[in-house]
Amino acid sequence: MLRNSVCVYCGSRPGRDPAYAEDATALGTGIANAGLRLVYGAGDVGLMGSVARAAQAAGGETFGVIPQHLVDWEVGKTDLTAYVITETMHERKKVMFMNCDAVVVLPGGAGSLDELFEVLTWRQLGLHEKPVFLINSAGYWEPLMSLLNHVVDRGFADATILSYLTVVPDAQAALSALRDCLG
Repeated sequence: MLRNSVCVYCGSRPGRDPAYAEDATALGTGIANAGLRLVYGAGDVGLMGSVARAAQAAGGETFGVIPQHLVDWEVGKTDLTAYVITETMHERKKVMFMNCDAVVVLPGGAGSLDELFEVLTWRQLGLHEKPVFLINSAGYWEPLMSLLNHVVDRGFADATILSYLTVVPDAQAALSALRDCLG
């Protein structure tokens, strides 16, 4: 039986607040301890490396996907359970999303935002119903939530878009929510 998988989008940098790495480590450990498979961007740097190393240390299964042009930049983590090299970023995102049952987003930069907005748009268009969780480590996602409310207030999206994201304060709350939705 194939185990449930959680796709984690997060930064290839650690960020300035130690809470970000703490949540990444706790999430990786918790995913493994729950018997879930980690699907992520296959990097061994920043929060990506933290979540993967934690999942591995806890005995978890890891599925990494990285485009060829980022293998050196993001230091492709080749000791994963499965390590897939794609040709493009678009292919990377598709493979990651198609191999998961839920998405969790830790703090990150433009790449993490790109991944988040793609799955949010797909949900808005009715292309999936997978749960999407934002871990609001140290209030990181507050400006994003203000922006999304602004988009709704200005009439560029229906208020239902806000229901497609579940904002949680930390990794433990994300893991609890994952247990509830994945069983």
